[in-house]
Amino acid sequence: MKRRMITALLACCLSLSLAVPALGAQAAVSEDEAAQAVTTLGIMAGDEHGNLNLSAPVTRAEFVTMAVKASPGGEQIGQAATSPYPDVPRSHWASGSVEAAVSRGLVSGYSDGTFRPDRQIGLAEGVTMVLSLLGYGPEDFAGAYPTGQLALYHSLKLDRGVTAQNAADPLTRRDAMYLFYNLLSAPTSAGAPYIESLGHSLDASGRVDLLELVNGEMEGPAVAQGNWQAALPFNPALGTVYRDGSRVSAAAVQDYDVLYWNASVSTVWAYSRKASGAIQALEPDQSNPTSVTVAGRSYSIETSQAAYALSDLGDYGLGDSVTLLLGRSGGVAAVADVSAAGAGERVGMVIEVSNQQYPDGAGGTYSAQTVTMLATDGQTYQYQTRGGYRVGSIVRAGSFGQDGQITLRGLSSSSLSGQVSRDGSELAGYRFAQGATILDVADGQGAVYFPERLAGVNLTSGQVRYYSLNSQGEIDQMILEEVTGDMYQYGVLTRREETGEGMYKFYTYVYDVGGVPYTIPNSSTGFRAAVGPIQLTGDPSAPERMYSLTSAGEGTISGSEFLTDNQRFAIWDQAAVYERRDGQYYLSTLARAQEGDFTLTAWYDKPEAQGGRIRVIVAQEN
Repeated sequence: MKRRMITALLACCLSLSLAVPALGAQAAVSEDEAAQAVTTLGIMAGDEHGNLNLSAPVTRAEFVTMAVKASPGGEQIGQAATSPYPDVPRSHWASGSVEAAVSRGLVSGYSDGTFRPDRQIGLAEGVTMVLSLLGYGPEDFAGAYPTGQLALYHSLKLDRGVTAQNAADPLTRRDAMYLFYNLLSAPTSAGAPYIESLGHSLDASGRVDLLELVNGEMEGPAVAQGNWQAALPFNPALGTVYRDGSRVSAAAVQDYDVLYWNASVSTVWAYSRKASGAIQALEPDQSNPTSVTVAGRSYSIETSQAAYALSDLGDYGLGDSVTLLLGRSGGVAAVADVSAAGAGERVGMVIEVSNQQYPDGAGGTYSAQTVTMLATDGQTYQYQTRGGYRVGSIVRAGSFGQDGQITLRGLSSSSLSGQVSRDGSELAGYRFAQGATILDVADGQGAVYFPERLAGVNLTSGQVRYYSLNSQGEIDQMILEEVTGDMYQYGVLTRREETGEGMYKFYTYVYDVGGVPYTIPNSSTGFRAAVGPIQLTGDPSAPERMYSLTSAGEGTISGSEFLTDNQRFAIWDQAAVYERRDGQYYLSTLARAQEGDFTLTAWYDKPEAQGGRIRVIVAQEN
């Protein structure tokens, strides 16, 4: 069966986080997970197409090479200095591994003086080598060979996934893969997990920590420019390439992308994020900067090359316009002129216009009108302007002039209306592009999500402020106004009191948001909210608005839905769950609400077809 050395699952996990199931040490590992571990460490390698050919047999020369590569420093083994055996001359591809394995006591030749490198290896032979790597020797085996070796092999759980049963059964490459994967978590004779001898670790469940492993074996960053493929130790066109988490061809990588790679698995990860603008601050100072502020946002500096470029010894300083090339973690991997490809262009909505001070590069400052833009990536950025923009304007930031400065351009509204398809793939005859981002804005707050969040939602022309199409005619960016309510906060109002009359009427509110209690005493603002679940906008300690939610009634939780007698409601993935005991509310979890003896009542902000969701669930103790 053909298996890729790195799967799309692993690549997605590296842009975000790797979710390894919390299974017990006895649980079987998936074939993909085992393959990812042994190929990342270089123990096994695929063919020119990246296939591990797991059903193929394993020769003694191949298994010895794997065993040596699985040992500390094994990746440094080259060609043998002399011919170790008559049938393994110095020119043999495995001569160095055979020589190293014999010298380390992992294997020996036959009594006739030969090694027989092309002979298929049996279970007992492979097991003996793996036990030697763990530090176990003849004194640890009871009984005649191979009885003691196989007994220890089973007790150490080295047999998980291995199909060979008897001592002489030949091993396949799949058997070898599982044997070496199991080796990584097995205890050495000294008691420590073997993987620690290779500089890596197990996760909390006792399995190989794949994220730590791939991170530890990853090289980079480097900047793609020109013939970047020739600079790598493998041909990425024959390997696997991911760009911003999506599987692509090597040709899709663009100049000024930031690259990371793992030669063992022939995989490249490319990231295209950029940030452009004038340098507003270098902290702690320009002689040794560890962070830089551009367009009102601060970025950590993650490479010595970027730190040098931004230091007083480099090419860029306070007031200069630059493009920061951002790596996997969002830090600055490299610095380029503001004219770099893409130049960090962004589209968003103006949420504030103000005057701010900027360094002039000569030790002084100057004042300039500044626009704060909430971009479609959900982040805010600040840009100098010469006026003409107001709160609510849709703008694009980029390098549009000949002077290389980052400027703003207003964008005309481009509206759509209609119902998003039930699978979230289309709107008004346009398909959403892979990775399309949608910004929903209200009251200067925003939420970013993918099109699936809008599945089945009816959008009016007034709610769609802007959209753009890629070269394939697909929607790749969209700005909405107050569609989902996902940018707001939700909680429970536990007490509402009124005192006085007329212009001397005051209100006291006591409420909880996310387990944090708040009190507003003697306020002149009368919010339209009764005791019970609420929606808040603005700072929860001083909200601008507060509304009561609508009850969906009593029901049960099924997956991501709340079920009543005659209706289904989608539950927001950040829904607040409260337990109510003795008249008090206590923040809880969805899992506890499902498992306990409670009567559940759910509350929503608006109908699902308008973007609403169940926002609060109250679990009343029975």
